[in-house]
Amino acid sequence: MITSTVLRSGPSQLVEYLPEADVDALSETLVAFANSDGGTALLGVDENGRPNGRVFPDEAEVALRAAEARCRPSVQVRWEQVEMTGAAVVAVHVARSTELHSLGDGRVLVRMGAENRPLGGEAIRQLAATKSSGDFEGEAVPGATRADLDEAIIAEFIEKREERQRKRLTAGVDEMLVEIGALDAAGHPTTAGLLLFGRTPQQFIPQSGLVFVKFIGTEPRGEGGLPGYGRREEIGGPLARIIETAWEAVWEEMHVGAVVKGLQREERTEYPPFAVREALVNAVCHRDYRLKGRRIEIRMFADRLEVISPGGLPGFITVDNIVEEHFSRNPRIVSGLFQWAYIEELGLGIDRMIEEMTQAGHPPPHFKATPYSFTVALSNAQVRRATPAWEKVMNERQARALEYIREHGQITNREYQQLCPDVTPETLRLDLSDLVNRGILLRVGAKKGTYYIMK
Repeated sequence: MITSTVLRSGPSQLVEYLPEADVDALSETLVAFANSDGGTALLGVDENGRPNGRVFPDEAEVALRAAEARCRPSVQVRWEQVEMTGAAVVAVHVARSTELHSLGDGRVLVRMGAENRPLGGEAIRQLAATKSSGDFEGEAVPGATRADLDEAIIAEFIEKREERQRKRLTAGVDEMLVEIGALDAAGHPTTAGLLLFGRTPQQFIPQSGLVFVKFIGTEPRGEGGLPGYGRREEIGGPLARIIETAWEAVWEEMHVGAVVKGLQREERTEYPPFAVREALVNAVCHRDYRLKGRRIEIRMFADRLEVISPGGLPGFITVDNIVEEHFSRNPRIVSGLFQWAYIEELGLGIDRMIEEMTQAGHPPPHFKATPYSFTVALSNAQVRRATPAWEKVMNERQARALEYIREHGQITNREYQQLCPDVTPETLRLDLSDLVNRGILLRVGAKKGTYYIMK
């Protein structure tokens, strides 16, 4: 569905603007979307999201067929003409594929944020291994029927989805469930459907629950080898309920302190709430639900909080590129929780988790990946900030930008221009590019949606 919101928000993980029916650009986008989370390419839209009226359906169809011929293997697409503000826009919809796709020249591309980027050898092998595991979340669950889905949970999802899309659902409920992959074509619940809307998902997928444990000290064992925990809960139900119940358990166990800024008393939790929720939601979204016998674990120690997700990192993601790159093992679950508003913006949660932790004076999150698990550890230690050496070799404008980011969490080009109104925009752009190149700042987003955070 193409809305004015999509046109205003700019290119993203799931949307690309193509002003012309360019075969090269279109073929690269088809491969990148198919290898990633799928997406929609809008033909006849300029870089500012305005329909330009320069692409017509017959021209788009010819370009699309030529682009498909360059994909190895071919990419499954569907396209439609949409009238937007008096001009025709051709929307090309690409589904995520269970196969690894390349272009005729051998390049393998993936969608990373608002860009199509080629992968190198090792990343291609990792992606191929992930693709070969099949589409587990889209498979029908043996023995499950439509009656195993909870109508109240479905109604809640539809309400949240309508709020996010700002449009009423016109299709039937079951038609919508097929569209989002919760039911297969025969009307049987899929793995994603049971996990999102099931009455008792753990009856069919026992490993889909979560275990919360609050330990008394900094180690799992107490004195004399006895269990060192003071609270242990097993949490089940559909994923939305697991997230909320687990969050409530963590919240109840978190210490709440206070700091005084000027004349204002400000409460401060042991861990930034967003960082905790993001670690929890990521674990629920991206765990490998094929792995039996292991559930997501939240371990709360006196000095840290660990969220352990069964299954290694998906696709081409590594601990080294986890901030910059994005790949979903379970795109239907991710999309469902995004529409449900449990995910604020696709692909940017890790950035903000790091930002929230450092802004609160804690060390950045620690990520640990093994072939069969991924752990996010949040420390409640407070870090005394010393002046880094690189701060002594920057100009006054850059120092002002960093102070602004520490206070507000991020900075845009426009905000930087307001800080330095007597400096040309090009000079300020070069200032920020220099800080990015030196590894001080991280650039997030694209074009008008670009902003910068501390790296």
